Amino acid sequence: MRSPAELDHVHWHDLTHAYGPAEDVPELIRALYADDDDTVGDAIHELYGNIHHQGTVYQASAPAVPFLAHAVLHAPGRRDELLMLLAVLADHDPQDAESPSWPGSSVAAICAELARVLPDLLPCLGDADRAVRRAALRVVAAVAGRLPAEVRATAERRVDELYATDPVAAVRADALVVLDRFGRETAALDSPLPEVRLAAALLAAERSGPPYEERLVDVLAEDGAEPDPGDDGFPWAGTRSQEDQLTDLLTRDVDAGLAAAARWIAAGDLGARGSWLGRRIAETWRDREPEVLALMLAALPHQRDTRASVHCLTTIGEWIERLPEPGADLRDALYDHARGEEVTAAPALLALVRSRDPRALDLVLRNPGPQTLSAAASCFPEAADRLIPVIRRTLAAGATGNGAIALIGALAQYGAAARQAQPELLDCLRTRRAAVVAARGIGRGGIATPEITSLLHEAVQSTDSSLSAAAAVAHHRLTGEAEPALRVFEGLLTAQGPVHWHLSSLRPLGSAAAPLLPLIEPLLTARYEWTRMAAAEAHHKVTGSPERAVPILAALIGPTPVGLCALKALAAIGRVPDELRPRLRYFASSPLRLLSAMPFSQVHPDEELRTLARTLLTTD
Repeated sequence: MRSPAELDHVHWHDLTHAYGPAEDVPELIRALYADDDDTVGDAIHELYGNIHHQGTVYQASAPAVPFLAHAVLHAPGRRDELLMLLAVLADHDPQDAESPSWPGSSVAAICAELARVLPDLLPCLGDADRAVRRAALRVVAAVAGRLPAEVRATAERRVDELYATDPVAAVRADALVVLDRFGRETAALDSPLPEVRLAAALLAAERSGPPYEERLVDVLAEDGAEPDPGDDGFPWAGTRSQEDQLTDLLTRDVDAGLAAAARWIAAGDLGARGSWLGRRIAETWRDREPEVLALMLAALPHQRDTRASVHCLTTIGEWIERLPEPGADLRDALYDHARGEEVTAAPALLALVRSRDPRALDLVLRNPGPQTLSAAASCFPEAADRLIPVIRRTLAAGATGNGAIALIGALAQYGAAARQAQPELLDCLRTRRAAVVAARGIGRGGIATPEITSLLHEAVQSTDSSLSAAAAVAHHRLTGEAEPALRVFEGLLTAQGPVHWHLSSLRPLGSAAAPLLPLIEPLLTARYEWTRMAAAEAHHKVTGSPERAVPILAALIGPTPVGLCALKALAAIGRVPDELRPRLRYFASSPLRLLSAMPFSQVHPDEELRTLARTLLTTD
């Protein structure tokens, strides 16, 4: 260990942390000895921010370790937080034997320093404060595989004593985890202490992998239903709490996860742990929506606060369209919540709309909002005569931002019937409220009047490149004149910076964009994959020939956002290279979701991926 008197012996200005030179570290370490608790807390917070920034460590991190160890023993308070800072600094995957051994790595240097000071910190295992004992166990665990034989024997003996005698069950459970890091397997599934049984089951499940033995699932479900009553839920390796670890493990085995979530919800869904696990399963596994939504319905009465209720209702709304026929019990529960207090009514109404319950339409018309109107336009296409006037009124009332974008998107689903909303779209363009999507809407369904073409011509001159492009395309669609659009896109495609969204915008020009081909063709080999994808799609739209586009798109296809866009483009072309079929079969048949949800996406990307793959597999 090193005392604050030795801080000036380290050349901190030659070391770096997250924000540059580490010259502020000595001052922060000295502040740990202040009598004022707020000062100490601020110093710890700053140290977390610079020598351990979002899980990354730096040159200055290892030299700080012996000073932090001294502060643990001699500073006036917050010993548990200082011990946890030491533990997370040395954090590495215990399964990765090479990680703390990489020559010259910051993690290796930290682990070496912590191993040297560990003998001085071992008395913390006997501290009267349970939080200090738990944090000290995590320090031991961080370097369990890096200790000299004599220190290791002493540490293991002290940890064994805690496992056998500590009065706090959570501490005994932590000690069991540390003994496992020392290579000791302890038969603890039959322990009388639920915390110890749960820790043992977690360790066994990690070792075995899914599917888990029935006995392990019983322990995880029974003893994982209620979190430890203490308020010191410190993380282990990977900065994960035991609750996160348990959720991750159960998500890997979908049947075990569903069984555990059902039991947790039946026991009262404490901390919304069962409903949260159910949501994770829906996000991770395909075709388990019926079971997950049944769990959410069962969990709704148990929610103790508005936030937890909104979580359940939002989950239902995200997945209810995947049910062929949502049951009456579920729809009735949504209807009741949709007429309840305002905070929970919004997600409940959105879910009710997506269930296509006829009662939802009256509620939407009585209390219209952009998101529910957009969903209603999709789910009740036969109600255009009732919905379009409300959408128009909401737009005319001054909707802006994402709300206006959602309303204009709703109009797009009504084809020719949406023309009656042209005055509102023109006002959006004129006032620059969601002007880009308004320009596109005008181009899709408008009529080339002098007022419209004048407004579009003005928008073409905008310094907003997205608006300029959208207005130029709309002007072409209404007038057939290509020259203004060609001038705009020539400037956009020769400007500095990413151009893929401009390439995507010019697709409606079709063959009229042929003069731009000398600018598009070099982008087919661009380094940036989004640019290659958009250039290939644009090239096909302009030339009508798939020969250049198909190989580029096929090479990009994968379970990624750009891969999905390439797949959409390939589906529009309707040609499938034979070498792509094994990948498409994987996309179509995987039981796991291959893509995560994306903000503002009306259809889950993974569902798009699977549907497109299945469609293309039927293509000759």
